[in-house]
Amino acid sequence: MAVTKTVDYDAARECYEAGVEDLGENRVQELNRKIPHIPQAKWHLIGRLQTNKVKDIVGKVVLIHSMDSWHLAEEINKRYQQAGLYAPVLLQVNVSGEQQKAGVNPNEVESFLDSVGELKALRIKGLMTIAPEVENSEETRPVFRELYELKRSAANKKFKNVEMDFLSMGMSQDYEIAVQEGSNIVRIGSAIFRHNN
Repeated sequence: MAVTKTVDYDAARECYEAGVEDLGENRVQELNRKIPHIPQAKWHLIGRLQTNKVKDIVGKVVLIHSMDSWHLAEEINKRYQQAGLYAPVLLQVNVSGEQQKAGVNPNEVESFLDSVGELKALRIKGLMTIAPEVENSEETRPVFRELYELKRSAANKKFKNVEMDFLSMGMSQDYEIAVQEGSNIVRIGSAIFRHNN
């Protein structure tokens, strides 16, 4: 998936026309600004989502990567239910335990997934994490490996409205290791758009 947060819609369209159909945006406002220019793309919201912005993305994205709290889960459920739609989401997990990062604690993932069945409009499609920024990308391996194990364990438990199809992990600096550890969505921005920055 190409992360278009630092580029204008011409560069994003060029990327789409080159064959990258999945585009990701960090901010709701930017997402809504770019969608009309490339409506045929599969748009993902990958940045932090505030509850008051949920109403602005209903039905516009193929996947919300950053559901990071029960409060947000309830709001997404409510807004999508009102629209008669299902919300495709990933549960963001703070594997690294960094305070500045959003996400549920790895120890709380299974109880969260167990409770999600009561939120009828939610469809959890997998897990997402952001690894620490480190000099040596090899240091991210344990973070990615832990998320993969969480996914495998959750898939075996067969929670209601939960399908562990996707692991969204890995960015420009560490995507190769993420893929080795089981990622099937990598969020690539600067490695694609470097010439635009």
